[in-house]
Amino acid sequence: MKTTSNKTINLRVSTATKRLIDRAADELHESRSSFMLDASVARAESVLADRTRFTLSEQQMRRFEAALEAPLPNPEALSRLLKRRAPWSK
Repeated sequence: MKTTSNKTINLRVSTATKRLIDRAADELHESRSSFMLDASVARAESVLADRTRFTLSEQQMRRFEAALEAPLPNPEALSRLLKRRAPWSK
């Protein structure tokens, strides 16, 4: 996210936290500000990813509802998929 910067955010942190952030920024050859901004933006995007609001026109909404109501092209495949154990639960 590269835009013209004109606002300031101030943080108070412990000496140990500042050293940790500085070490990580140095490893990536970035400034502390750049490192912290990138990390904060990534976290903010992650938090908001599931909370995004989508707006549809009336026509788009009708098409969306029709897709939800349409019969499944292959219900057996969906049934098999839902019966499978998730890879991360093995």
